[in-house]
Amino acid sequence: MQWEFTVEDVVKARAEYGLTDFRRDLAEEVRANVASADEAQQTRSFNLIYDMCYALATDKRFDDFLAAYAYDPPTCQFLTELKPHMADNVVMLGAILQRLIMDRVEANMPLEHAVQDAAQWHASVVSGKLPSAE
Repeated sequence: MQWEFTVEDVVKARAEYGLTDFRRDLAEEVRANVASADEAQQTRSFNLIYDMCYALATDKRFDDFLAAYAYDPPTCQFLTELKPHMADNVVMLGAILQRLIMDRVEANMPLEHAVQDAAQWHASVVSGKLPSAE
């Protein structure tokens, strides 16, 4: 994806670009790249790609993430081939998550609680549905 602002702009709250925006933009990118797939396949592809981006943005080792798909070699190959193309998305998602935590810390929440609260909020946003293209 391309943005008119930088990762630093997101981290420093100079750009208002949040998790919902990121998920919507990623969904649009997935739709554009798997346009021939039905809606269910697009949703599965989006969820898989988002999960990979999230894992990498939260410093999970790629091999550890991939291990969950060891039973499905084509998925592992797909993710391995896709990973280099997702580098910018991973960095942007990391910046969004960092901003979420920083917002909580700046509101006087202890860091450990801020991390937990941001993770809970993230889980509530991530419903498994393909975000709308609106």
